[in-house]
Amino acid sequence: MSTYYNPVRVTLAPGCAGALPERLGKLAVEDSRVLLVVRDAALLDMPALAGLADRWDVHSLVYAESLPTLSQLLALHNQLQPFAPRAIVGVGGGSVLDVAKSLASLLHQPLGGLDALRAILHSREFPAGAIPWIGLPTTAGTGSEVTCWATLWDPDQGAKWSLENPRNYAYAALVDAELLAGIPLGLATTTGLDAAAHAIESYWARAANPISSALALRALSLLFPSLERLPDKPAAVHPALAEGSLLAGLAFSNTRTTGCHSISYPLTMRHGLPHGAAVAMLLGPVLALNYPATMGREALLDALGVSSPQELTARVRQILRGAGLPDTLSGWGVPAAALPDLAQAGITPGRADNNPVELNPARVLALLQETF
Repeated sequence: MSTYYNPVRVTLAPGCAGALPERLGKLAVEDSRVLLVVRDAALLDMPALAGLADRWDVHSLVYAESLPTLSQLLALHNQLQPFAPRAIVGVGGGSVLDVAKSLASLLHQPLGGLDALRAILHSREFPAGAIPWIGLPTTAGTGSEVTCWATLWDPDQGAKWSLENPRNYAYAALVDAELLAGIPLGLATTTGLDAAAHAIESYWARAANPISSALALRALSLLFPSLERLPDKPAAVHPALAEGSLLAGLAFSNTRTTGCHSISYPLTMRHGLPHGAAVAMLLGPVLALNYPATMGREALLDALGVSSPQELTARVRQILRGAGLPDTLSGWGVPAAALPDLAQAGITPGRADNNPVELNPARVLALLQETF
């Protein structure tokens, strides 16, 4: 028997960022310390953020990196630990939210160094007392505001880590489509495709349940039409993208991702592909592999607006080209000679084994060659 669980207090509405002071007031008493993590300093002028310092002792951290690394997290942890915040607010894309969430999980304890941090991530044994945090996404992509894990990269070891702490769901998420204003087309497209991957993969995941599947189908019905209209009508589709990303996040918060994400990680780590593009190019080929083992596959095709996995591949490629982005691995500069090693590295524990069809290096290599 499967059970759906997600404790985040979610508000979805244009302008709902203005509710942040009220939500924060539930967590932090007047004059107590609040850590504010944002993707750029301009966000600090938002009305919802500008007045926070009138009520709380606010420390503002601008985090502009696209792939949070263990070294960066450790440096921030050591820098901020003396501040000892009562609450944390993250305003930005997935990287900012993942950093805010990771600090919420780790900031109240000392860390001895990178090896100690790796040991904690490997064991998933986190001390009690995670700092409560609130997420305001500014991209419609990762769903980090409603999951209990964060993606962290370890270039020194060529690895990707997932900080998974069941106590680290956000206290609240404020999903405000107005925060997407001005997002570059390429970033909006790749993050939106990442959200679509969350929905598709949650639907066929071994851990899927009826509620996560319903959320996934609704998300897909919003995301693909919106991504196709994005180049010409960005403001008009931002609300649907925000809703689709949120629903996809709620779906895979219970299922995790599968083969597409597993295979994509070394593409990003080793060759610098944007995560959303790396995942998206694999959707059609992995759907073809998983199709016989996917329950309710007709409903999935209907939500995707396609009649076959091959048509999904064509649709994804058209979306990427419409945003001026390459639609093949070779177009992103991945050399053919690298594919065998990428296939070996694409079997990610916790993701590959959640795929409905067994993944092995030979199958992954065939998928990469199809995407090349």
